[in-house]
This record gives sequence, C-alpha cells and structure tokens, in this order.
Amino acid sequence: MSFQTLVTNRFVKSEDLNHHGTLFAGRSAEWFIEAGLMAVSGILPADNIVCVKLNEMSFTTPVNLGDIARFEATPVYAGKSSIITYNAVYVGEKKLIEGFITYVNIDANGKAQPHGITLTAETEEEKLLQERAAKLKSRA
Repeated sequence: MSFQTLVTNRFVKSEDLNHHGTLFAGRSAEWFIEAGLMAVSGILPADNIVCVKLNEMSFTTPVNLGDIARFEATPVYAGKSSIITYNAVYVGEKKLIEGFITYVNIDANGKAQPHGITLTAETEEEKLLQERAAKLKSRA
C-alpha cells in the first residue's frame, strides 16, 4: 500500500491557548493524536486502533490565536501489529510542529493482533520518513 496523507484543519480559539497566549501543548497533542488516528482508520477499523506512544512531537514555532492549523498525518511504517504515523502541523506553508505516533491494532480483548498491512515508500522523502519511524520502533 502506498502512503496516503490525511489533512484536517483546526481554528485556534481562545480556549485552546496557554498562559503565554499561544496554542497549549496539550490541546495540540490531542489534535495531533486525533489526526493520526483518523489517518490509520483509513486502513484499519477505528474500533481496533489504540494509541500507544507519542514518539516525538517537536514545536519549532508557536501557533497563535486565530491561526488555522493544518494537521497532516501519514502512516509511514507498519510493524506486525503496529502502525507509525508521521504528523506535521502547518500554518500557511510554514511547518510548526512535527513528530511520530505509534498505534497498535487490537482484538476484542485489547491484545495486539497482526494487521497484515505493508506500507511502501515510493519517494526519497517517504523512504527517509519510513527509516526514521523504523528507528523509533527499534527503540521501543
């Protein structure tokens, strides 16, 4: 299966801000994880997916009140029962946040189960993302 990116948008409102007047990290993590979950649910049933690890989430620039934050989530690595997404957050064309999230495919008893998915990187950028995700998986 080739990489497929899911795009969602969020309008940053006053209730989303921290004490510095910028997007609260907890709110951005919520939206970050949700975007990844929606991307994975495009290839697995949502009822079978759980988030097990926010591997990295790096902020390079604050997100401000009134910004429209674009969340892009792409499944980039498939293990036996896990899928790792690469997520990036943009305002306009500027990337402000990026990172990886690990999700696991579970059965009705909450136990990890194989999903049988293979993700194929086609471009050099996709290959680099897949390599970065594989390194995260090996540290787990």
